[in-house]
Amino acid sequence: MKATQNPATGVRVTPADLLRCAALYLRRHGWHQGTYYAPATDILTPPACAAGAIGIATAGHRVEHFSQLDPSALADYLAAMAAFVDYLDDHAPVFHIDEDGYLLDEHTSPYSWNDDPARTAEQVITALDAAADEWDRLHNQGGEN
Repeated sequence: MKATQNPATGVRVTPADLLRCAALYLRRHGWHQGTYYAPATDILTPPACAAGAIGIATAGHRVEHFSQLDPSALADYLAAMAAFVDYLDDHAPVFHIDEDGYLLDEHTSPYSWNDDPARTAEQVITALDAAADEWDRLHNQGGEN
C-alpha cells in the first residue's frame, strides 16, 4: 500500500490478532518485567511486558496510559487482555490466598503472572500465541461457521 492510499475499512481485528501481534512484538523487540516498557526514552520499540505488547499491538505505538486510547482501541485492548486472562485462568492460574485461607483473586493477573521472577520470555510469548489459538477455537475463527 502506498502512503497516499486510504487504509482498508471494515476490517475486524480480533483479540486473537492482537495477541499474536503482541507475541511477535516480544520476539522482535524483547520482553520486560516490572513496568509496561523497559525504561529507554530514545527507543521507539522498547522491550515490553505482555500487557505493554498488547497495548502496542492495539495502538501501533507505546501507550503509557491505556485510558488515553480512543474508545474503540480501548475496547480492543480490553478484549485482548480479557482473552489473555481467560487463557491464564485455564492454563496457568496464580492464586492469592489470605491468612484465613480465602481466595483473594478469582482471575489470574496478567501483570503478576508476567512479573513472576521464574517467568521467561518464551513462556510469555507461548502463552500469548496459545491464548490467540484458544480465542480462535472458541469463536470458530478460521473454521466453518
